[in-house]
Amino acid sequence: MNNVKLEKELYEPMRLWLEQYVRDKYKKYDVIAIDAHTERLDRVLAKYNIVNEMANGVDIQIDVLAIAKKNTDVKMFFIEAKKTQLTLRDLGQLWAYCKLVSPDEAYLFSSAGLGSLNKLLNVFRREDLLDFGDGKKIQKMKVAKWNIGTNAPDMMSMIPKI
Repeated sequence: MNNVKLEKELYEPMRLWLEQYVRDKYKKYDVIAIDAHTERLDRVLAKYNIVNEMANGVDIQIDVLAIAKKNTDVKMFFIEAKKTQLTLRDLGQLWAYCKLVSPDEAYLFSSAGLGSLNKLLNVFRREDLLDFGDGKKIQKMKVAKWNIGTNAPDMMSMIPKI
């Protein structure tokens, strides 16, 4: 099988991967990862007593969300999942979410591959298209092919390399 039938089939394997990734990286934090695609981000965060003013009342729906919490320190991680070849529109959607809410890390994964983003990111080397942040600290969204065989991102396809 080369791909999934429905995008939502990607959410649970991505949720499991993200939860493990964040647990490994933030060992002293309480970590939860959730399939959040059916609910607005502000409502999901409210369930965990997290207020993000920029998310309030804004129609942001993250496919997979992870939260790492230690006392008052809260870190957020986004995954936007696609089952089709990636496009600039997909990147733009995640970029807008990142500009508003500023997660600690954000991923755009597709089980079908990088699509037209491959040319922009690998041929034209426009990694600046991945930039977000408050200006003091530039962060980069990460883009990769999701391997449905291993239920993990294909690290060889990851841009930028981590």
